[in-house]
Parts: sequence; C-alpha cells; structure tokens
Amino acid sequence: MKSRYLVVAFLTVIFSAAHAEPLRGLKPAHPRLLVEADHWSALTAQAESDPLLTQLIEQLIVEADHLMQQPPLERRQEGRRMLAVSREALHRIMIWSMARHLQDDPRYAERAEAEMRQLVQFSDWNPPHFLDVAEMTTALAIGYDWLYHDLDPDAREFIASGLIRLGLEPGLDAVRQNAWWTSYRNNWNQVCFGGLTLGALAVADESPGIARELLEAARAGIGYGLSVYAPDGVYPEGPGYWGYGTRYQCLMIDALRSALGSSWGLEDTPGFLPSARVQVQLTGPTQRFFNFGDGRAGPSLQPAQFWFARELDEPELVHNQRAILADQLSRAQQGPRRGTHLNVLPLLWWPATPPAAEDPPLPLAWKGEGSHPVAVFRSSWTDPRALFLACKGGQIDHSHTHLDAGSFILEADGVRWAIDLGAQSYHSLESKGIQLWGRDQDADRWQVFRLNNRSHNTLTINDQLHRVDAVVEFTHFDAQEQVAELDLSPVFRGQAEKVIRRFEVTGREVTVTDQLEGLKPGAKVRWTMVTRADVTIEGKHATLRQDGESLNVSMRQPETGRLQVIPADPPDDDFNAPNPDTYLLIVDAVAPTSGQLKIAMHFEPN
Repeated sequence: MKSRYLVVAFLTVIFSAAHAEPLRGLKPAHPRLLVEADHWSALTAQAESDPLLTQLIEQLIVEADHLMQQPPLERRQEGRRMLAVSREALHRIMIWSMARHLQDDPRYAERAEAEMRQLVQFSDWNPPHFLDVAEMTTALAIGYDWLYHDLDPDAREFIASGLIRLGLEPGLDAVRQNAWWTSYRNNWNQVCFGGLTLGALAVADESPGIARELLEAARAGIGYGLSVYAPDGVYPEGPGYWGYGTRYQCLMIDALRSALGSSWGLEDTPGFLPSARVQVQLTGPTQRFFNFGDGRAGPSLQPAQFWFARELDEPELVHNQRAILADQLSRAQQGPRRGTHLNVLPLLWWPATPPAAEDPPLPLAWKGEGSHPVAVFRSSWTDPRALFLACKGGQIDHSHTHLDAGSFILEADGVRWAIDLGAQSYHSLESKGIQLWGRDQDADRWQVFRLNNRSHNTLTINDQLHRVDAVVEFTHFDAQEQVAELDLSPVFRGQAEKVIRRFEVTGREVTVTDQLEGLKPGAKVRWTMVTRADVTIEGKHATLRQDGESLNVSMRQPETGRLQVIPADPPDDDFNAPNPDTYLLIVDAVAPTSGQLKIAMHFEPN
C-alpha cells in the first residue's frame, strides 16, 4: 500500500508538468549531451591520482585502435532482434568519440563518422523490436553531439537526417500509436524513452517539432518505468536488469541536465536513489548477484553504480565495481578483445574520490520491500569467505520473472553453493515456437525448465506449477535475531492451506524450515536446491564439495523424507537447454494423514 501511494504521488508530479515547454533552456552549443567540453581534460587530470582510472583510459585507447581495423557494421537480424548490432554500434561510437577527445586525435572522429554514415544507410533499425531503435538512436545521438565540431556541414546533415528518419520518426509513430512500452513498468520503458530523449536533444535545432513532441511523450511516460523502484529500490526484474534499465535512466537524467538544465526531478522518484544500495546488498562475497528472474549472476560491471556513487557522494557504492573493473582490465590486457559494450560509461561518472577500505555503512541483515521483496544476511562486508544468504518473495507481474517465490542463494568460503540457473537464450526458445512472454497459468513460458519452480530453490507439490496470480510477502523479519519468514501459501492455493518458509542464520550456519499444513494425505512434496557442487549422500546427510571447499547439509525433518541428488536435466523435448555439471539436491516427502509436514534443512560450512 505504501508503495502504491508513493507511485501515485510521483506520477502526479510528472503528469502535472506535461504541458511545460520541453525545449526550454536548450543549450545552443555542442556538446550538450552528458558532458561539458572540458570533461575530458578534467578526467585526464583526475587519472593522475587514480591508477585504475589511468588503466581504463589506456585500455580504451587500445580498444579504439583495435576497432579501427574492423569492417563497418551491417544490418543483421537474429530472429526478431537486431539488438546485437545496435549495441555494437553504441560501443564503437562511444569508444571512438571518447578516444578522439582524450587523445586529441581526429582519426577516431573520422572512423566514427564512417561508421555513422554506414548506419544511417540501413533500411531501418528494426522498429518492431524497438529496443534496437532506441540503442541505435543513443549511439548516433552521442556520436553526432560529441563529434559535432569534427563533422563538416555535409556530414552533419547526412547523419542528423538519418537519425531523424530511422530513429526519431519511428519513435514518434510509436508514441502516437501508444506502443505498449510507453506505459509499461519495465526496462523497455526506460531504454526506449531514454534513447529517444538523447536523440531528440541531439538534433533539437534541426528538428524542433519532432524533438518537442518526443520529449513531451517521454516526460509523460517515463514515470511508468520509474514507478517499479518504490518503495525501497528493489528492482522487480532482478539486479541484472536493474543495470540495463537504470543505465538508460541515468543517461536520460544526465542528458536532460546537460542539455536543458533540468532533469524534470526524475531522480527524486521513490526508491530510485536507494536502489544503488540495494544492488550492493544483492551482491555476494563472490561478486555475483542474487540473480533472480532472467538476469545473469555475473560478476559483471554495472556502470550505473558509478553514477549513483557520484550523485550521492557515496564512493563506497563502487568498491566492488572497481574490483570487477580491475579484473576485466587485467584480462583485456592479455590480448585484443571487444569489451562489454558499455563498460566505458564509468568514464562519464567517475567519482571524485575513491572508496575507503573500511566496511560500507550498510547493515549485515537487511530486507527490502517491493513487488519482489528480498531479505539478505551476511557475516561480513570485507571477508571474501563470508556467509551470504539471500531469499525472496514476489509475484508474476513483470516480463522477466520466474516461478521462484521462496527461492534463495547461499554462499560461504568463496563458493556459491545454492545457485539460480538464470534464463535460457530468448532466441533459442523463440526459434522453436515458444511464446516466451506470456504469463498466464498455462503460458508456454512455464514449460521452460529454468523458469519454473521445479528448477528453483523452493518447494513443489505434486509436480504442479506455482500459482502465477500469487503474491508472496515476508511476514516476519528480525535483523538482530537474523530470521526471516515468507508466507508461501498463495502459490500453493488448492494444494495446501498454509505454507511458511523460515530462514534462520546463526553465526555461519543456516537453517531453512518449511511448515506445511492442510495438505491432502499422500501429496508429494519436493524440496529443491540447485548446485554445481559435487554431492555425496549418506542417509540424511549430504556433503557438497567445490573449489577445494565443502559444505555439510543435514535433513533434520521429516523423519520419513528421502534426501538424494539428481542431475538438473530438463524434460526430454526440443527446446529446453541442458544444464551440464549442475545438480538438484532434493528431499522427497509424502504428506501424512494429518496433512501436516515439516521439512528442516541445516547448512554448515566446514
């Protein structure tokens, strides 16, 4: 209820400003997107006292030179997406544009111009999958704006007209037709409006009418994408997709500030600024995310964290990001390779001071509310061998969600013992005819093994799917006692009257207890944990071994349950991907005549 009121209040603020002149305060000169003209010299000066920043700039130049040797991009589509081409275009143009200013070398501008000329001669940027248009628009907007003074009048006209024709005009068609993403609460809303905003601001002089209408639409519609952060900053599509949607949100905010002198107050959205701290909470000692939903576990660089560290003046928010970046740079120096397509974004948002070495001022036990509430317990912020437990509730209200209510991940001694398999390649499923984005109870999506409850660290009754219309919330959380409880009853409606999952942390030990009531006698209940460890079982005890470490798992309840390990093999069909070297540690139990069943599992690192 709290989150609903916060969202309504925020949307009211956004909508109330919808009729203000969107181009008021437009900066007449270029660059006007994201940076001032002196940004690059200031960054170079800052690097003199920050070796990691120096290393990043040096590697950017290496990659810029490597990319100079690559042929221009071609319009290639995989299934319904051209997204890989758009992202590579953004990577190349941003790299060359930065290199041109950091090195004062016009060769990079010349190569970027050639690439942009090629891109605006594509037949289209694939409007049916509008993310492709949005990311390509971002690429051309940045290249046009940052290299404006390197382009002659003919090049400016050619590139700007292509950007308008292939990016902004399809965007205008989409908003006039109320395309689904214009009022949808997920990352599409942020990426599409973010990219169109950058494009509109870049060529606002050349096409003020189109720019004005697109900015009006963005200001009216971006509140939908932003609303999901309320109340506590837990992004419902998971930490990985937080990085995608939020990255574009930060680009949009900074572009508005630099070009118009106003961000429309978007950063004041309930939960938006706190979401950066949530990202830190949802990252374990192994630097991997609690990767619920379709997101990957990582470790992966999240450039948006640098924006928040600068915005909030909290450099500790990038402590782990600096470690990840250092590792990526070390590996990149081993030979020419294309880096992750936006890893140079930290150069826009590098905090003025590096993080301190001490613990971040964040709690060891924490709970965050939202449509996918989470709770986290850890034994230390600085010990790489620390215990880390994260668990979740949730509801099926976003396109990237799984049937994973009650699921958890567990780390200890530098090993992730309980894992989430994550998503399967979208194209691999769509190419087999799977309608991947339906969320009804009988949708194709839930036949994908990695997405349903049978492959998550939760419970399953009689091999049935969880109820997709369920809402699972925490009913108890005590940071001092290190206890959290979830009411899983809604996902088992019609199968059990009450199902409570309780997590207890004592030092470096964890107990997960499930209390089920109202089961039908003889109902089959399966407790599941997914792992990549080698597992040996002796009666009610299992020993997990991985990377030279071990974890003891004991089944304390029920007396009649059976503990076993099986390969994490999906059904024998033609669309589910295999999961090699991955196992399901399971407890199979049968409900007694009382209809009550208790499953208690204890975890203790050696």
